[in-house]
Amino acid sequence: MLQVKTFQTEDKLRNVHEEARMNDEPLLMSITERIDPLDPFSFFEQGKQVDMHRHFWKSAEEDFTLVGIGSAVRISKEGEGRFQESEQELFDWRKSVRQWNPYNKKGTGTVALGGFGFRPESGGEEPWQEFPNSSMTIPEFLLTNDAEGSFLTTNYLVSPEEDVETIICRMEEDKERLQTSDSSGDTETGVRLEKIEEVRPKEWKQSIADATAELKAGTLSKVVLAREVRLTFDSEASITKVLKDLSDMQNSSYVFAFEHGGSYFVGATPERLVKVEDDELFSACLAGTTKRGSSEEEDETLGLALLNDQKNRLEHDYVVQMIRGAVENYSVNVEIPEAPSLYKLRNLQHLYTPVKAKLKEGYSLLDVVKDLHPTPALGGLPQKEAVTYISLHEVMNRGWYASPVGWIDGGRNGEFAVAIRSALIRGDKASLFAGCGVVEDSKPEEEYEETKVKLKPMLAVLGGEE
Repeated sequence: MLQVKTFQTEDKLRNVHEEARMNDEPLLMSITERIDPLDPFSFFEQGKQVDMHRHFWKSAEEDFTLVGIGSAVRISKEGEGRFQESEQELFDWRKSVRQWNPYNKKGTGTVALGGFGFRPESGGEEPWQEFPNSSMTIPEFLLTNDAEGSFLTTNYLVSPEEDVETIICRMEEDKERLQTSDSSGDTETGVRLEKIEEVRPKEWKQSIADATAELKAGTLSKVVLAREVRLTFDSEASITKVLKDLSDMQNSSYVFAFEHGGSYFVGATPERLVKVEDDELFSACLAGTTKRGSSEEEDETLGLALLNDQKNRLEHDYVVQMIRGAVENYSVNVEIPEAPSLYKLRNLQHLYTPVKAKLKEGYSLLDVVKDLHPTPALGGLPQKEAVTYISLHEVMNRGWYASPVGWIDGGRNGEFAVAIRSALIRGDKASLFAGCGVVEDSKPEEEYEETKVKLKPMLAVLGGEE
């Protein structure tokens, strides 16, 4: 069976190479095949032997995982038009792709994975030097795992000047390497945490106090301010082990990793930004947080207190109204419950309101992402004024933190989450991030304690206490 697949792939590649040579321009080839069930963590780990540009995405609500290795096409845009320009370039590539995908399944074929910086312009400051302002990648090798099994897509940008036999040899070697089982992660003990450093905590608390004064003056309704905690380990962290541990400990969250230049942005976020599947649009309002109780009774008491807390309900309603406005621009049949419910995670519980709609013809997932980012839960209100305030007063560089990360395929399907509960890992060091929504009556010490709770999920998998 494998020999038949190999022959078919070689035959298609030769045809595409001949077309590229005749037209004297590169062509994108995409071939999807069903393979034996393959562990996504093994595929990700083996991928470092092929290319140190890797992507990992695991859904929060279904058996669905994507792992991308290498890049056939990499798109990086900056400025206010970065979402539309990325969408247009992806469309242009897909318009002329030579594709063989008999399965018609979401998340196969010319899927692009990646994310965008919090702000439309890139500063390149510490600690985000390796990350562009935005990056969407169609990987050279894409593993798609769902309830029906494993599917491997090979995307290759075929240049007319390349030797076709060399391409075939390299491609088959890489595919074999990626499908070789790797069990090294089963015995890994992880890193030992040697140092925790809070970055300018006094200045951050003062920034909260300053923001409340600004809010009382009436310039803003709400602003979200985040802070950074830096970790040092006894050795280089294994990103594969971090992903496994996050998947085990935070199984109701989206687990992600994006690799750029030896740095990894990794996280387990509970917050979906927007999903589109078969033109059905789903979003969620997740704002208002408290911890989990140590007993069932305490947990219920904390949850009820959150549901009835005026500050948190007001903060949550800001998010609901903003998402409603953004979704209505591109959708019909918008459905939103009148009151929130509780969304419970391992360490935290949140106020939660789902959003459902039908995406209009002529629009894409990235159109909605553009208008939703940043939601009031991550930026504030009014949106533009809050983002400006953050850029001037926040005591850290957000980079990709609190930004849209996710994937989109060639059939308008895709999903983006908000990159919170996350860390930037570089060798034996990591930066963790957490923020809180500041309103008029916010108290610096209480907001500081809230961020400590939000840091726990990532801290727990990196050697700290839960």
